[in-house]
Amino acid sequence: MIPAAFAYARPTTVEEALRVIAEGGDDVKVLAGGQSLIPVMRLRLAAPELVVDLTRVEELRGVREEGDQLVVGAMTTHADVLSDPLLAQYAQLVVQATETVADRQVRRRGTFGGALAHADPAGDLPAVALALDAEFVVAGPAGRRTVPASEFFVDYLTTALEEGELLVEIRLPKLSAADGWGTRYEKFNRVAQAWSIVAVAAAVRREGGRITEARIGLTNMGPTPLRAGATEAALVGVDVSLETVTAAAAQAAEGTSPSNDLNAQADYRQHLAQVLTRRALAAAAGL
Repeated sequence: MIPAAFAYARPTTVEEALRVIAEGGDDVKVLAGGQSLIPVMRLRLAAPELVVDLTRVEELRGVREEGDQLVVGAMTTHADVLSDPLLAQYAQLVVQATETVADRQVRRRGTFGGALAHADPAGDLPAVALALDAEFVVAGPAGRRTVPASEFFVDYLTTALEEGELLVEIRLPKLSAADGWGTRYEKFNRVAQAWSIVAVAAAVRREGGRITEARIGLTNMGPTPLRAGATEAALVGVDVSLETVTAAAAQAAEGTSPSNDLNAQADYRQHLAQVLTRRALAAAAGL
């Protein structure tokens, strides 16, 4: 189908983009990679009066170091995430999840920030950001503010972004193998390149034969990404073994509210969460 008629703006700076959005009225959509927006516009499920295309805002691209954090520009494509040496060294969990996003063509156009701002609970990156305690830097008419991942995802397809604001960068902690961190992203889908039915993002820090920290994000186990808090707590201070990992993973679905749909029933998703958490933790812990 063909989208409804719309006005089009292509700013080159964040300030220009914010100004255009502010002047655009009540029905403005921001175009990042377009992999989610364009299909719904073609189906006329969205018919904005103005589309603001961010593809020429170069300051929103790239990855850099700032102290103990990595800063990823919101318009950095998935393909650039996969080829970036800093992310390969310090954010393997991001790389592993990004490798599973859709297909090669989508990864060339789709963007890191666009996927996070879209906030689809079946998307691969929101649960990773939550597990890593990422920080989201948002620019708006009143300046810039930082939103922790735990507060960014509000509801289904809904974030803490307010009217007239843009996600400009994502700050990630450095987690390296040299510091004892291991990571794994486990995803279950019915066909290749499809959305996750359930997925698990796990990061485990070991000292000697014990686990000192665990971070686990769950994909598609509720209207927003979730942390497997009970499993995280059960792992801290325990010896690294398949038995301890299995026992902790059995608690992964606690506090979740997965949906019933054509792909899976809620109880099946809860079972998958336990199985995938065990697999992800075992791999992250080096078992």
